[in-house]
Amino acid sequence: MRIVLNGWFWERPDVGSGQYTRQLVEHLRKLAPEHEFVLALPPSSQSNLGKVWFEQVSFPRLCREQKADVAHIPYWGPALRSPVPIVVTIHDLIPLLLTDYRGSAWVRLYTGLVSASARGASAIITDSEASRRDIITHLGLPEERIYAIPLAVGERYQPRVGALVDQAVRRKYELPDQYVLYLGGFDRRKNVSTLLLAYTYVAQAVGEMYPLVLAGKLPEADSRLFLDPRPYIKQLGLEEVVRFIGLVEEDDKPALYRGAACFVYPSRYEGFGLPPLEAMACGTPVVAAEAASLPEVVGAAGFLVDPDDAVKMAGAILGVLVQSELAQVLRQKGLEQAARFSWDRTAQATLRVYEQVARP
Repeated sequence: MRIVLNGWFWERPDVGSGQYTRQLVEHLRKLAPEHEFVLALPPSSQSNLGKVWFEQVSFPRLCREQKADVAHIPYWGPALRSPVPIVVTIHDLIPLLLTDYRGSAWVRLYTGLVSASARGASAIITDSEASRRDIITHLGLPEERIYAIPLAVGERYQPRVGALVDQAVRRKYELPDQYVLYLGGFDRRKNVSTLLLAYTYVAQAVGEMYPLVLAGKLPEADSRLFLDPRPYIKQLGLEEVVRFIGLVEEDDKPALYRGAACFVYPSRYEGFGLPPLEAMACGTPVVAAEAASLPEVVGAAGFLVDPDDAVKMAGAILGVLVQSELAQVLRQKGLEQAARFSWDRTAQATLRVYEQVARP
């Protein structure tokens, strides 16, 4: 069987679709050497029009020339017409479900195009049962064509690697000896404002001992889509207990998780939500929002709280920080939960979808 994969995000390992494509190709090749996997890379032009041309014209043409048995688009960008059966991965429906993310007329037009194109796919892969339900409801696709196949984390996310590595990362980002960590974006669905409000309660008890470290690129200012947390931090009087460390390199993330006493992820909507899984795989207790796919990822291995309840979020964080036995239980449960996810299993389930749609 010959499978051609759309490699638009191959050179973007800093984004979720790029990480997914690279991990999938690597593990598929190891799992099924009897099959041929062809990666279709786009030209150097990365314009919006160039992306649509690649998806709608160049990629289907290449699939025909390669005599592919299956074409896989590992992100939400399938062609309207294809000479071979199409599998498309839809990680989430953010542009459809969240008004603030619908963007410009161009973005809305593109969302309409890929929504229509998805209806012609032989199979849809998504990252969680929550996203599967969204796709059934909002795209109106048959249940039997939609497969929930969870993601996983890379091998470098482990509870122990070496003290020297972690110390180097600590010095690089000027991290305190103990801290609570948030790592992610600052767009409004990430719900950092509720975390900051929750930390006003945490700070009253242990703020000096456990500062809140915010990792990620800060927006230049408040907007409809993004929250600049700095004015709100000043308003709440948290300047002394919140620290910004900016963007974190991919290789440094495991050490950043391992050094945290607690990882908090208050997001209101995620197609999967890798950061809590990464934190658990590193042996870090997790507090996350009970929203969208996050309960599937965290399970019973962490605290799940109402994303709108700052008091309960604060209570969960404080519980982890002041009860050492509870923190140890969550570390162990987190490691067990993270072990349930692996890229080998993701690749195996994906290969079964290829085999299903490739049958005459």
